[in-house]
Amino acid sequence: MKQPTQLEFGSIVGERYRIVRTLGSGGMSHVFMAEDLKLPGKQWAVKESVAGPQVMKLVRTEAEMLISLSHPRLPRIVDFFEHPPSGAVYLVMDYIEGITLEAYMKGYQGYIPQEQIVPFALQVLDVLDYLHTRQPPVIYRDLKPTNIMLTPEMEFILIDFGIARSYKAELDQDTVKLGTVGFAAPEQYGAGQTDARSDLYSLGALLLYLCTGGKYSEWTAGVEGYIRGELPRHLIPVIRKLLRQHPEERFQSAGEVIGELRRSADFQSAQQGISVNDASMDYAGTRVVAVLGVSAGTGATHTAIAVSHYLARRSRSVALVELHSTAKAFARLQEVVEGTPVGQSSSSRRFEVDGVHYWRQTSRADVISLLGGSYKFIVLDLGSGQDNERLEEFLRADYPLVVGSGAEWRVQDIAGLARSLQRHPQHKWNYCLPLATSETVRRLRKELDHDKVFVLPFHSDPFERDDEMDQVLDELFRGVIPDTRRRRFSFLKRRR
Repeated sequence: MKQPTQLEFGSIVGERYRIVRTLGSGGMSHVFMAEDLKLPGKQWAVKESVAGPQVMKLVRTEAEMLISLSHPRLPRIVDFFEHPPSGAVYLVMDYIEGITLEAYMKGYQGYIPQEQIVPFALQVLDVLDYLHTRQPPVIYRDLKPTNIMLTPEMEFILIDFGIARSYKAELDQDTVKLGTVGFAAPEQYGAGQTDARSDLYSLGALLLYLCTGGKYSEWTAGVEGYIRGELPRHLIPVIRKLLRQHPEERFQSAGEVIGELRRSADFQSAQQGISVNDASMDYAGTRVVAVLGVSAGTGATHTAIAVSHYLARRSRSVALVELHSTAKAFARLQEVVEGTPVGQSSSSRRFEVDGVHYWRQTSRADVISLLGGSYKFIVLDLGSGQDNERLEEFLRADYPLVVGSGAEWRVQDIAGLARSLQRHPQHKWNYCLPLATSETVRRLRKELDHDKVFVLPFHSDPFERDDEMDQVLDELFRGVIPDTRRRRFSFLKRRR
């Protein structure tokens, strides 16, 4: 039974958001489009839900958790309001333009192009991996076609966090059993507590739904016969494993499924004569490279510039972001590029050098906005500071790069940083040591028990292509970018 709404056209929520129209309704909630009275022209989605006094504290806690999330495939939750007299609570979030995956499937009569299946799965897995690796992990619990929005740019966005919850290791079962029949894992009906593997089951149901033209979302006898013939058959065992009844029989993490699908995608690309690296770029989405210096003067900005121009030569749409509101390096560079007098900063914080978009003195909000754009790579220059904001962006990045001194007497600085952050997963980290010896690298790899330690060669001009530097970066980004070559950049030479 649908709950009556407290809102109508013209209603104002939180003294700021004016209701424009209804976007959708469910059993316990309504979603509206609202205009922002403080930011003319800005539109938001406002979700109204009913929560009794006994669960209001839980709802408040979950709202705080959702507001802390930041991912390009999740709408930002920007505000939360309560109305105790009616029991209504309101979440204000990004308004996502587009249609639901269910509507898209109906529009194509149950058909989604087969070449989009794996890229779609990898996009969903990207956001699930982000949610599941939060502390504590966030379990989505309602992955289904109506909760996935397809934007005009063919990007997939997860919407409706109505029943998401933080995983609590001490519980044997969920307090509330919720989910959508046909897409929810068996444990959501009382067989146990939901965890990351529950979302992976729902992903399997979603993939089966796509592969059977919307006919099936549960694995039953003979379902293989309804899977479209043109689809790569190696997807069947992946889907089958995702849909195992017992969580311990499924894939155990989103990262594990990503690895399996990419191996499958590699196989499919090779069969079609397509470069594996080219294929990986198509479904990687926006990837973030974060460059953090262990201490001042180790070359973090120099390395960030070199990496950005390397990626621009290999791919396209690269942004280099100076994540520090008081940093001066990019301001000086912009003066050179635009020919303005020293100390006379441009009003625009964005400028371009040979295809790389530089963003100077940015904030975290700017980064979130850029993630929703069309960049293939965003490189964050974090400098040597380790304040909470920059450290969190480093830990969240797809490719975290630590730059430390290659000098013998300072190499322990890197080991010290690793120890100080040992409570955080470090398997994705890459360590870069300018001008270090091979013996130094060997010892550091052994001490850190980590093989991603690289020597950066002498590279005086980070805007220019350098064969030795390219070889190192080819190894660092192996399997991620296409192996193409572009013209040599001559930014500084043109200005000498």
